Amino acid sequence: MSSTIHNISIDCSDTYALAGFWSQVFDCPRQPDDFPGDPEAMLLPPGGPEVLFLAVPEGRTVKNRLHLDLQPADRTRDEEVTRLLGIGATLVDDRTRADGSGWVVLADPEGNEFCVLRSAPERAATSARAAAGDPA
Repeated sequence: MSSTIHNISIDCSDTYALAGFWSQVFDCPRQPDDFPGDPEAMLLPPGGPEVLFLAVPEGRTVKNRLHLDLQPADRTRDEEVTRLLGIGATLVDDRTRADGSGWVVLADPEGNEFCVLRSAPERAATSARAAAGDPA
């Protein structure tokens, strides 16, 4: 017997605002019964587990022990990073390598870190170049 992920919970101070940011990241609406000041908010991203935002009194004080790795579905990593910065994410660290591999570390408006990886087509292009012996 094994377990499955029912939801991912994120502690925060403003559930409604943070759910609003992540609703733009995942391109899915907040639940209709979520309102400002609610102690919980929920998102149902397509193809993924529920994301539950829980109000807690304390602020974030240390680096996340768990984070999300996002892979763009319909754009490049750089295009997705630009989009996410435009909706309120902040750049933490750019770990992009010269060959285009690597990732970018961002933080949501409450400081929770997450990574943006290359899209599947970008990964395939790098693999094809490597197989052909092209170092670029």
